[in-house]
Amino acid sequence: MSTFIIAEIGINHNGDLDTAKKLIDGALFAGCDAVKFQKRTIEIVYSKMELDKPRESPWGTTTREQKFGLEFGRKEYDEIDKYCRQKGIYWFASAWDLESQDFLKPYNLKYNKIASAMLTYRELLERVAAEKKYTFISTGMSTMEEIKRAVNLFKSAGCPFELMHTNSTYPMKDKDANLKMIPVLQQRFGCKVGYSGHEVGLITAVAAVALGATSVERHITLDHSMYGSDQAASVEVMGFYKLVRYIRAVESALGDGVKRISDEERKVKEKLRKHEWAECE
Repeated sequence: MSTFIIAEIGINHNGDLDTAKKLIDGALFAGCDAVKFQKRTIEIVYSKMELDKPRESPWGTTTREQKFGLEFGRKEYDEIDKYCRQKGIYWFASAWDLESQDFLKPYNLKYNKIASAMLTYRELLERVAAEKKYTFISTGMSTMEEIKRAVNLFKSAGCPFELMHTNSTYPMKDKDANLKMIPVLQQRFGCKVGYSGHEVGLITAVAAVALGATSVERHITLDHSMYGSDQAASVEVMGFYKLVRYIRAVESALGDGVKRISDEERKVKEKLRKHEWAECE
């Protein structure tokens, strides 16, 4: 089965619709299966105290101005929905509050996403699971018990899901990837397990596929030097192009685990194998 590859646009569009479209085009060029955004109702997700804090950004001098500057509303998402449907690529988003999940419902998206930060938000998980859409569940910052509760909730609701092994540091050091958790989660919960990465470079995500990851999600950017906290842990478009091809090459190389002599190998055997096994008398 082909690895499902997601280009996480998140907030790397910096509140600009043209940049978002360029990132969608980049994901298409790279060969991704879907793009993903993040949706927040700012005054629900963040406290007034947090929003009032000073913060320099292209939009002003407070956290409030920065958060609202980064957030798309109905007009922008209507255009994103139209653009992705025209281009033939799936889009979906991780909601960070109940209102945001309700905001996304009219688009009739094929997929849902639970961000690592939301894994213990029971009411949000219940609302997502009630939609019965295939849901990617990131597991960063979580204990096995917390993951178990989320898995049990989705199973009880009859909602299809896939866990995504994650380390929620930005950027993540390779030594913190702990990719052996992929088969551990597969065995423990009897489900598909993907990988959502925040590292610099490509090799860790490719190794995740070799270890059985059924999906890969990486942030995409037009340029690492752009404004934004996620840019450093993102992959530029040409890097994403390489990543997709590395993943497809690994999928081909993994094979099916059945020992056989290929047709090409048989030709070599005829040239080099001079002795057949002889039983001792």
